[in-house]
Amino acid sequence: MTLPFALRLPAQATKVLDASALHPPAGANVAIVEFSDPECPACARANAALMQAAAQYKIPWVRHDFIIPAHPWSPVAAVNARWFDTKGNGLGDAYRNAVFASQSSIYNVGVLAQFTRNFAQSHGISMPFSVDPQGKLAAEVNADSDLGRRTGVAHTPTVFIVTAHSKGAPYIEVQNVETDLFRTIDQALADTKQAAPAAKHK
Repeated sequence: MTLPFALRLPAQATKVLDASALHPPAGANVAIVEFSDPECPACARANAALMQAAAQYKIPWVRHDFIIPAHPWSPVAAVNARWFDTKGNGLGDAYRNAVFASQSSIYNVGVLAQFTRNFAQSHGISMPFSVDPQGKLAAEVNADSDLGRRTGVAHTPTVFIVTAHSKGAPYIEVQNVETDLFRTIDQALADTKQAAPAAKHK
């Protein structure tokens, strides 16, 4: 029996083809960079740890869409999340987190639509008839998936801890989020802290 794309275990280490996406945002020395699919069960399992790490370490969490073609409602959820992004106040990420938390009960596009309306209502937002009438948000989702393929991403979630001004590696893939995430961030923070004095003298 062949397991679904997102559930093949163990995940192979990513062969990075293009590292241009693997850097922290401007002003940050350490960040999490994740490629995920809203319908991916492994992504849902990893999400709580990623939320905790971003909050605990106060480091940026750069979230990229990497849509798996076999997942029927994930493209819709990804577009919805980008529409909520436009509303500010972190609503896009709140929606992504809510989708992952409720993923097991979202079994088709219709259920997702009701879930999304309920989410919007709980935040005092009215949903339009179409959140993406010109397809601009869908194009952004597709561009993120293309970015993942150029990077070399082959499974979800793919999570990197990325650094700037580090004495260590500029990026490290977290093979197992549940067991390795916090240790990898600790190492990245130590590497950037030790490299900081040298960076200042340049």
